[in-house]
Amino acid sequence: MAAAGRALAAAAPHGDERDERDEQNLWSSILSEVTTRSRPKLPSGKNVLLLGDAGAGKTSLVARLQGVEEYMRGRGLEYMYFSVHDDDIDDNSRCNAWVLDGDLYHKGLQKFAISQENLADTMVLLVVDMSRPWTVFDSLQKWGSVIREHIDKLRIGPERMRDMEQRLMRQFQEYAEPGSDITASPQRRNPTSSEAESDDVLLPLGDNTLTHNLGVPVMVVCTKCDTICSLEKEHDYRDEHFDFIQSHIRHFCLQYGAALLYTSMKDNKNLDLLYKYIVHRLYGFPFSLPAQVVEKDSVFIPSGWDNEKKIAILYENFQTLRIDDNFEDIIVTPPTRKFIHEKDMGAEDDQVFLAKLQTLLAKQPPAAAGRPVDSANRGPSGSPRAANRSASANVASVMPMQSGTKKIDPNMRGGQTSEGVLANFFNSLLSKKTGSPGPGGNSTGSSTPGTVKKSGSKLGLTDVQAELDIISIKSDQDSSPLNSPVHPVEGEES
Repeated sequence: MAAAGRALAAAAPHGDERDERDEQNLWSSILSEVTTRSRPKLPSGKNVLLLGDAGAGKTSLVARLQGVEEYMRGRGLEYMYFSVHDDDIDDNSRCNAWVLDGDLYHKGLQKFAISQENLADTMVLLVVDMSRPWTVFDSLQKWGSVIREHIDKLRIGPERMRDMEQRLMRQFQEYAEPGSDITASPQRRNPTSSEAESDDVLLPLGDNTLTHNLGVPVMVVCTKCDTICSLEKEHDYRDEHFDFIQSHIRHFCLQYGAALLYTSMKDNKNLDLLYKYIVHRLYGFPFSLPAQVVEKDSVFIPSGWDNEKKIAILYENFQTLRIDDNFEDIIVTPPTRKFIHEKDMGAEDDQVFLAKLQTLLAKQPPAAAGRPVDSANRGPSGSPRAANRSASANVASVMPMQSGTKKIDPNMRGGQTSEGVLANFFNSLLSKKTGSPGPGGNSTGSSTPGTVKKSGSKLGLTDVQAELDIISIKSDQDSSPLNSPVHPVEGEES
């Protein structure tokens, strides 16, 4: 009995140790399961290559993905990046962004952005400018050929390239509408009972779908879509023109298996959607935004959604256009306006302007006078004569004066100096001109005023002004007491 009791007492501690060991194994298995099921960290080395014409907005597009409003555009090949954050695992990563210059001269720089090693981790963005829709189709064709030629030069192994092409094709065919049943996808066929145990059977691609399979995801981004309203006003574009442009872009996207997105940096339209779709294709983030084809300035078509039948819906709105019309015949390049740069207008110094004006006046011929400018317009001292005196010089030849020996008193009208000077001047003219007898001559005795005409002369502005002056003087003379008696001029007979 004593031996049996000792055996039971010795067995009791071993049972407790077993329970503790089992409990530790349970926690270890739980931690191991959690660790196994947790998502891995975000991968690094993902790349986005942006191609497009100069001025299409490639650099500004990446700057907005960075959260920067303005970014200075460079030359050649620009390197930029934008941050990618995963909230579930609280991890950050950087996505490399390479922007190629719009000049084809720099296309050889693609080798620094895409190589054999990182081709599988790359996404291509073809950027076109919707403010110039007549350049859209040619731009897509040009840059699509550029990236296709570069990938061919990388000389990827046949097996690896085939795997990349098959993966891209399967992603295109397996596209499912967000929120819909996977079996109801237009790219899938419901499995029959005989196919229940096999994999899903995918529908074959169309004739013009993925004919240019690059093995990497492609996206066509149309920028400056806020200018659609101005195109309607300035170039008389209608809805059928925009549908015509969209149909050609969507046909191009089918050939490359590309997605399509209309953006506007001015209105901040669809930029968040662009970021979400890039991280969805490169990092595998879930994406639940459906296609948008209603609004003509915010179109979004994910890769795998589109087909020929859906594009044909756009043709129903055509009224004056046809399906087989050439793009360049309908979307015509507007004529270029030649701007004539006017000469810059500047203010000239006052003294320089007055000197030029004086030189110009000196070159003009004297008005209604046959004498040279210096003798006609300058006095004895060489200074220009006053305007009223030069005007009065022509009065005697055009205005009738009394032929009598009438003398005008210089002190009339209160002895005004200016009128006295004019009176002396007219007296000297009367003594020299015809119309009054000279010394020793016989008077005609006629009080009729005589007129003296100058042959071949015409009245100018100076003469008209002189005529007005002499009329004013005559009116003053008539009102003065000197008008009644006629005073003879000194040295003449009365």
